[in-house]
Amino acid sequence: MELTPGIELTALLGRGTRYEGKLAFTGHVRIEGTFRGEIRGDDTLVVGADGDLDADVEVGTLIVRGGVVRGNLRARTAIELYVPAEVHGSLRAPSIFIDKGVKVEGSCTMAPLDDALPEAAAP
Repeated sequence: MELTPGIELTALLGRGTRYEGKLAFTGHVRIEGTFRGEIRGDDTLVVGADGDLDADVEVGTLIVRGGVVRGNLRARTAIELYVPAEVHGSLRAPSIFIDKGVKVEGSCTMAPLDDALPEAAAP
């Protein structure tokens, strides 16, 4: 199964499925079902049109293509939100894209996840 042409999908939580707990992953994961809990990963998490997340998320890249997401969303590379997504909570990533028409309620911070100053810049 492919996420986009040339990118292999590691795991899928399909429509009509429900999961509660902690998810840790490497690779590319797509969620089309209901997830409650915590998600940690080094690579890409995609929330599809039927996705329903209530979770604290920290991943490499987060792509929300629809559905409803609630929680603290953190990405080391980027967060991308596309219509008809609905997001409630805090966003933090060095790069954030919000498509026109996406509903966002909460805070948005464009900054790296690591707040520490580089050693060269430290006093």
